[in-house]
Amino acid sequence: MKNNLRQLLTTLLLLLTVTVVAQAQVLKPATWSYDVSKKEVAVGDEVELIFNVKINKDWYLYSSDFDPDLGPMVTEFKFEKHPSYQLLGKIKPVNPKKKYDDLWGGEYTYFVGTAQFRQKVKVLQPDLVIKGAYEYQVCTDVDGKCIPFDDDFSFTNNQIKVTAAIPTATPLEKIEQAPKEATTQATAPDGLDTAVPAMLPEDSMLAAADALTPVEDTFAIKESESTTPALKDFTGEEESKGNIWTFMLIAFGSGLVALLTPCVFPMVPMTVSFFTGSSQNRAQAIGKALLYGVSIIAIYTVAGTIVAKLFGADGANFLSTHWLPNVLFFAVFVIFGMSFLGLFEITLPSSWLNKADAQADKGGILGVFFMAFTLVLVSFSCTGPIVGSILVASAGGETLRPIAGMFGFSLAFALPFTLFAIFPSWLSGLPKSGGWLNSVKVVLGFLELALALKFLSIADQVYHWGILDREVYLALWIVIFALMGFYLLGKLKFSHDSDLPYISVPRVFMAIATFAFVVYLIPGMFGAPLKALSGYLPPQSTHDFDINALVRQSGGGNSAQYTSANQLCEPPKYADFLHLPHGLQGYFDLEQAKRCAAEQGKPIFIDFTGHGCVNCREMEANVWSHPEVLKRLQEDYVIAALYVDDKSELPESDWYVSEYDGKEKKTLGKKYADYQITKFNVNAQPYYVLMDENENMLVKPIAYDLSVENFIAFLDAGVAAYNKQQQVAKK
Repeated sequence: MKNNLRQLLTTLLLLLTVTVVAQAQVLKPATWSYDVSKKEVAVGDEVELIFNVKINKDWYLYSSDFDPDLGPMVTEFKFEKHPSYQLLGKIKPVNPKKKYDDLWGGEYTYFVGTAQFRQKVKVLQPDLVIKGAYEYQVCTDVDGKCIPFDDDFSFTNNQIKVTAAIPTATPLEKIEQAPKEATTQATAPDGLDTAVPAMLPEDSMLAAADALTPVEDTFAIKESESTTPALKDFTGEEESKGNIWTFMLIAFGSGLVALLTPCVFPMVPMTVSFFTGSSQNRAQAIGKALLYGVSIIAIYTVAGTIVAKLFGADGANFLSTHWLPNVLFFAVFVIFGMSFLGLFEITLPSSWLNKADAQADKGGILGVFFMAFTLVLVSFSCTGPIVGSILVASAGGETLRPIAGMFGFSLAFALPFTLFAIFPSWLSGLPKSGGWLNSVKVVLGFLELALALKFLSIADQVYHWGILDREVYLALWIVIFALMGFYLLGKLKFSHDSDLPYISVPRVFMAIATFAFVVYLIPGMFGAPLKALSGYLPPQSTHDFDINALVRQSGGGNSAQYTSANQLCEPPKYADFLHLPHGLQGYFDLEQAKRCAAEQGKPIFIDFTGHGCVNCREMEANVWSHPEVLKRLQEDYVIAALYVDDKSELPESDWYVSEYDGKEKKTLGKKYADYQITKFNVNAQPYYVLMDENENMLVKPIAYDLSVENFIAFLDAGVAAYNKQQQVAKK
């Protein structure tokens, strides 16, 4: 009896564990709640409907105010018409973040942590009924998941109490009521944008923020619990720390490069000699050198701070995405490049130099500081383009980036002056000044010209000008770096260059690296993906002459050997607007795929994907494109790409009510999103399933994983399981 009871309890515990694990796979990273700007209104009044969203850590929600044709799924609201209200304008997201994405080739807006949308309506009848639905998508970069959702909302007299007539009020009463009802936008310190109720005491705002808690699927807020929360617009600082450190390291390297320019390098021994010669002892010389270095760091860091304060986080978004600053930055980089190539010198007014030099002659602590300031001014013709490049690059990031960039640059710039003053014997090991210093400037000039194209490319992609498509961009890079290689070999000479009687070994190695890079770029002119540069080049879709696409379209090349294995059993539905990458053929309807799999005796490769799934595109670009993966998909499987966010409406005869959420599914996307949840208990994309024609899973499904080896092993395991299943069936 005890053994039976123990077995029963063990079985129940296992079932409970399996159920909990299975349920944990259906994710809901965003929780919605509703509120209103006024609890009591009269007919004829205006009121704002407030949609609040609490987003789980490491997830982000796409906003509603960017181009829906860009790629990511835009948050959309649909209001049912009713005579009791009238919509006033469009729904407005409150302070979303902006980002330019090279993969999509455009700018999108999104929320992290929390989100808020507001819709203004006019009340027309006392019996207020406002209903509708919304669709949205949340994604995470942690494990590459994207999930589309949809849900309904309702605002009735439970949330808004409506009186039949507009109440009369004295001017004093109106003044007293206005602060309680009005809302505004306030900007918190350090660029944190916060949507807060106007005129609320601080304690009330904190309490309102705490009131934002997850709610059930009904998402209805009771009147007693209703409040207008103060939502923080998180900056995502944790995610950006690594980028800031990387940027600082690049700036540090730029500072070391600046030391090798003809304006700066000769000044190192001169400055160190001054410290050692004018000091009474070595300790005093070291003290002056340390102060000199700290002064250099302080001057440049203050410049970075000024840039940060001038632009801030909102200014950074504007600078990184709007066409005007990007075209301006392009022009600035071209000017810097021409200066480095020797066309002209960028200098500061001589009066600035004279005044700084006069202050430096006074000696003491202030004199050392002005010596550092004089160095900054005198070296500007060489360091100005480098410093300007760092500030321009940092303008597209967080508020800390200009400060971090200038600190990294100045630290590298100041270190030699300080170290050589402490250890003057090291000076004997420095190479002598000469024509090689100007060669450093010229090489930097070529690099400035190449980097300038990135800014013009951003503006070109965002506004679809079509003046800098992928092949034009690559052609310019090939020419620029080829000229740089010839210069390193002494085949080109500029006006300020010295005679080059022989080529040094370092120059030969630099020339080899440069020409190797040019050779790497050349296949890109014919459609090669050049994955190592995917973040710098325009998207592949802008390439006019893509030989891979032409071969696939004509059925030649590698596609020809797969023709027999790649024949479709019937014309695929939805192929007029849905497509598979890399010339693959397949279906977008599961029933068609099942019929073809039964006819051809192949397993089915199901790709749960979405138009707005950036990680799906990454998998296709980095994993599916591998020849071994393509070979297996083409030869061994019937492919079914099931789009979970497609809004194409199904025939009315195919509409059905879901067993999962009890809602009627009317679109292609909702049908397959529901199928993914009910069949596999998963709602994230990308998600890959291998099954037979009877929908029996062959191996454990996988999700986002950029390992080509893992994906190949997954496909091979599916074929092996299918073949074994067929052998068992024959017996």
